[in-house]
Parts: sequence; structure tokens; C-alpha cells
Amino acid sequence: MARRRLAAVSLAAVATLMLAACSSGGGSTTGSGSTAATPVTGGTLNMLGAGDVDYMDPNLSYYSVGYLNLRMWSRQLFTYPADPGSDNTKPVADLATEIPTTDNGGISADGKTYTIHIRPGAQWNTTPARQVTAEDMVRGVKRTANPVQPFGGIPDFANLIVGYKAFADGFAKVAKTPAAIQEYIDKTPLPGVVAKDQTTVEFHLTQPATYFVDMLTLPAFSPAPVEVLKYLPASTELGNNFPSDGPYKVDSWVPTKSISYSRNPAWNASTDTVRKAYVDKILVNETVSQDSIQQQLQTGTPSADLEFDVGPPPSQLPALIAKKDPNLNLGMTASSNPYVIYNTVSPNNNKALANVKVRQAISYAINRANILQVLGGPTVNPPLTHVLPDNITGSKQIDPYPYNVDKAKQLLAEAGYPHLTLKFLYRNASEGSSKAFQTIQQDLSKAGITVEGVPSPNADFYVKYLQVPTVAQRGVWDLSLAGWGADWYGNAALSFFNPLFSGEPSYPPIGSNFGLYNSPTTNALIEQAAKATSADQAADLWAKADAQVMADAPFYPLTNPKNANYHAPQVHNAVYVPAMQMFDPTNVWLDKDKQG
Repeated sequence: MARRRLAAVSLAAVATLMLAACSSGGGSTTGSGSTAATPVTGGTLNMLGAGDVDYMDPNLSYYSVGYLNLRMWSRQLFTYPADPGSDNTKPVADLATEIPTTDNGGISADGKTYTIHIRPGAQWNTTPARQVTAEDMVRGVKRTANPVQPFGGIPDFANLIVGYKAFADGFAKVAKTPAAIQEYIDKTPLPGVVAKDQTTVEFHLTQPATYFVDMLTLPAFSPAPVEVLKYLPASTELGNNFPSDGPYKVDSWVPTKSISYSRNPAWNASTDTVRKAYVDKILVNETVSQDSIQQQLQTGTPSADLEFDVGPPPSQLPALIAKKDPNLNLGMTASSNPYVIYNTVSPNNNKALANVKVRQAISYAINRANILQVLGGPTVNPPLTHVLPDNITGSKQIDPYPYNVDKAKQLLAEAGYPHLTLKFLYRNASEGSSKAFQTIQQDLSKAGITVEGVPSPNADFYVKYLQVPTVAQRGVWDLSLAGWGADWYGNAALSFFNPLFSGEPSYPPIGSNFGLYNSPTTNALIEQAAKATSADQAADLWAKADAQVMADAPFYPLTNPKNANYHAPQVHNAVYVPAMQMFDPTNVWLDKDKQG
């Protein structure tokens, strides 16, 4: 999610989908590979993957793998811990000195002002090293709205932070050059984010938001030193030169190939209660197949310690679960991952997908149980039949599209499209994505729908296809798979509806409404729910919004999955952090005789 994109959600089933970031619950399965009496320092942690981060840029990344990468070298005001045996879904202070409350003066009486203090001694690895400041925080929040690649989760807070929408609207008109971007950032105030002194930042909100501290765990709310303004946002050059305030620094990033990290000499462990940083180096190889990764991890290959952007192949999960493999973890999530997207603006088939009856017909024609089986089975993938997972406020059990081929054929005939040919975008490097495509292809053929595959490399799937609206508008794809996780927990329905279903404000690249769905009725319900004055009122309105989206059928949900991860036997203290959909690399250590 988040990572996720989000940000984002890393699953064995689909080899990492976008996330808004997070999931809910789930600790680490402990066994011979997860616990040891005394931590061991030193060595190189080797991580293996089949794809890359979305952006090596804290203020822009919205992808679970991006969040995993940022854990090593970027810090936020608040983050999620990696404590063995805990659910690791409650934020703790990271760069901030404490969690703000009304009692400690961090939250104003009206709930609209948050005053946060940054830890003294937290430093950038600049030359010379220097303190992370409140001005850096302001600059980081401003960068989320840059005109080159704005942050994908902006709909979460565009109308919450005072003046943000006007600031972002103005920023969108600025030339896409480092000089123009720096001038706008330097000269344009953002009244909702203010540096009161060197280490005190104030956030001003348009309304009370009890979830605001949780929202501030998003890497988008990371500080940005002035040096980053020399580079274009999201660029490879920036990714190789972004100063670090975490325990590691990026030595080299070769997109789609490799990432190497080493210790950050400016980092002081006394200022960081979250990351222990036991290993000296972390190396990521992004060129390995999913099957090969699993084989190397199981056999204890010295250069294979953790996964990066994939989990165990779905076909191997039943056996791993059956033998209670101690190195396997099934972490709970608060996500819809994967789900099937319908491109509502596709020109193909005489704009058939603009017709709600056609989309409903496709939903009736998909056999959810068949797909969940090829993704690893219902133990790992319990079914989800509507928008909100059951651990999110406002979730109400409905199943509007039970599998019914006859109903699908009837609706297609009524709509005037008895036969369709649809293009399905999928990631061919992922076993789960490939098998889901093949299963949907077979299911839809029974309703008279022909499905043709559009294979994509993992690294291109979002940044070259789904995040580019003109690709959807040209009809390059009609159906695809994506995934979504809550950006925070509990009262987090906003982080599903605003980025995914709120019409034009959620269109990519700002949002993640990849199928360009737009319903005035849904938009009105989202606005009402966001302004609800009580939890009960919010829950009722979110349930109504959920039902409306499902009636409009812009997507087909599949599962709120458990997230499968695997680590090598030489890895200890492997603690699952839902926000990253992975074990936390900054808190593991390695056997002394197997240190990479």
C-alpha cells in the first residue's frame, strides 16, 4: 500500500500489488529462523526480488515495495514498530518526540491544530551532517504536489490540510524543471503546514480528524532537505542522491536491477527507537524469478536471506502451511488484494465498458472461488465481496454478484453486447497474476466474452500502464488486476474511497482510480461520510457508499488476504510489519557463520 501504492500490497499471490500501504494485524510466525538468544551485528543482508520500487523518493512512493525500501533510509514523524508478538499497527513516534494529544498540548482543543516536535540529533548525511528540521518537513509535504509526479494518495488529505488544494492546483501549472519547482516551493506558502521554529512543525486542519497521526505515518509526510530540489522529483538521479536520515544510505540504485545500502554515518541509534540496524549492508537483487527466490531461501543459500517484492509461489503455499514451516508467516491485512479493475472509459467494443449492465455482467461471470484457489486457496485468501474489508469501519456484508453465468448472458444481451473481446493487462513475471488472468479468461468465455492477454513486466505495470490515464483512454487495456490496502487502521474507509472511487480527484497520477470511474452519487456519499461527526454516522454512510460502488460495478473484489512471506533459516527476529507487507529488514540479524 500503504505501499500502498500503497500504497500498495505485497502478496505471494500476485507478487506485489500497489498499496496504499498497510494492512491490519498480524505478527511474525516465530521458529528456528525467527528467534535467537542474543542479537548478532554485522554482515550483509541479501534480499531477492523480481521487480523494483515505484519511486526512490519518500514524498512520492505509494507502493508497498517502495515503503519497504524507504524503511532503510527514510524516517517519518510517526511510523509502525517491529515488535515481536505485537500487531504492529499502532503508530509510535519516529522523528517526533512523542505522539501528540490534547493532554500534552500536541492537539488543540478544537482538534484542528497539531503541534509536533522533531527529535534533536536526527540528522541528514549531508556534508557536514545536519539536523532534520521543521522546514524540511514543510518542504517534504509541499513536494507531494509537484507537477512531475504527484503523490498518489493526495485525495486522502487534499481537503483536510488547510490550503493544500489551492497550493497543489497552483503547483500543477508550474514548469516541470528543477528551477521552477524550487521557486514555487520556496515562494509559495502552505498555510496548513508551518515551521514554528527549527524543530517544531504545526499542521492546521479544516476539520478534526482523529486518524491524523495515523495518516502522518505515510512516507509522503517525510522531510526533504533542500538538496533534493536540484533534481527532478521521481528521477533516477534523485534516487541516487537523496540524503538519508535513517540507519542506511542508498549507495546505488539501478532501476529494475539492484539496490545497495550501507550504514549511514550520520545516524545515531539513540535518536531512533524503531530501527536497530543490526546488519552492516543490505543488497537487493531485482532480477530473480519467484520460484528461484523461494528455492534459494529454503535451501539456505548464503546470498538469499529475505524476499523483496514477491512471496512464496501460490502453488507452494499449501505444502508450506501443511508442514508448519517455521520460516513462513501469514500476516493479517486490511486490504482488497487483488481485485479486478474495469476500464470504464475504454473505446473498445463501442465503449461497452461504459455501460453499467456490461460491467455487472462481467462481475456475475467471474467465479471468485476459482481465482482464490489459484492464488493459494481460501485459507490464505478469504473472500471479499464488496469494497471494505471487514476490519474497516463501515464494512457491511453484501454479495451483489454471486457467480451466475446465465445472469451474465442476460445482462449482456439486454445491453446489446452479446459477444465482447476484452484486453487483460497482467504481470507475466508473477505466478499469481498470470494464473488469475488465465482463470478469468476461462470463466468469461462461458458467458461469450473473449479475453486477450496484455503481459507487462512488473516494473512497468503501474508507472507505464495503470498510472497513465491516456493509456486507459486509448483502450490499451480493458481489465486488469490491482490491489489496495488501508493507509491506516480502523476508521480508514476514507483511504479506500478517496483514492479509488471519488471521481476525477482520484484519477491517476494523483489518485489510483485506474479505471476512471466517476459517479456523482458516490462522490456525494464520500463527502458526507468524511464529514461525519460520529463513528456510527460514519459507518452508516461508508456502508451506503460501498453499496453504491458495487451497484455501479467499476471493479470486482476478490479477497482480503493474509499476506504470505518467507525468510531463510539464518535470519532471526523476522517481524512482519503490515505497513510494508514484509519482515522489517532494519531489525533482523543473521547467523554468525552466514552473514552474506
